[in-house]
Amino acid sequence: MQNQTDQILWRDGEVPVSTRFDDPFFSLENGVAETEHVFLAGNDLPERFVDGFQIAELGFGTGLNLLVAWDAFAASGVSGQLHFTSFEAFPMSPEDMARAHAVFPEFGGKRDLLTKAWTGQGGVIDLPGLRAEVIVGDARETLPRWDGMADAWFLDGFSPAKNPELWSEELMAAVGMHTQAYGTAATYTAAGFVRRGLADAGFAVERVSGYGRKRHMTRAKMQQR
Repeated sequence: MQNQTDQILWRDGEVPVSTRFDDPFFSLENGVAETEHVFLAGNDLPERFVDGFQIAELGFGTGLNLLVAWDAFAASGVSGQLHFTSFEAFPMSPEDMARAHAVFPEFGGKRDLLTKAWTGQGGVIDLPGLRAEVIVGDARETLPRWDGMADAWFLDGFSPAKNPELWSEELMAAVGMHTQAYGTAATYTAAGFVRRGLADAGFAVERVSGYGRKRHMTRAKMQQR
């Protein structure tokens, strides 16, 4: 297993940028607002939350999407647990994650709970109202072996132009195979081949307004099986 140590540059001392993919881990404008727009609103959340709601994600990165989703679940008033599974090939070191988290809101103490629980090795993390699992390895190999079914997908790999492996037709097909009937997916990219891959996987796909400087993003809904 590899991690991102020594492969991160810090832009303006705050934003981590992957030197492997030459791409920032979250929006340079406002990472929290981007996650809320793309991944929460893009999946009609928090309105759909129920106990045991399963989010799956390609690209764990700094864990920001998990924090935003976990905080939204807690604020929704739904009792029980949010389930969150993320597939990550190059997990951040605990030191880099703690540095990245320093610029995030505290999320009612959730930020520090996740920072403390993160070992850099992936695995299961049980926290109040949350059961998270980070599956380390190439998603093209690990996702097909996953025995879960997602209610919502956060497709958040690095740019398709720089990390095409995480947006391949085969991987989008695996996403489709691991989505509940009428489950959803959202991503910041509107690249044509990504939208076609999702459509071929059984999703009804639409291009909608993106966040900030990104004119468009993609929303998708799985059709009845």
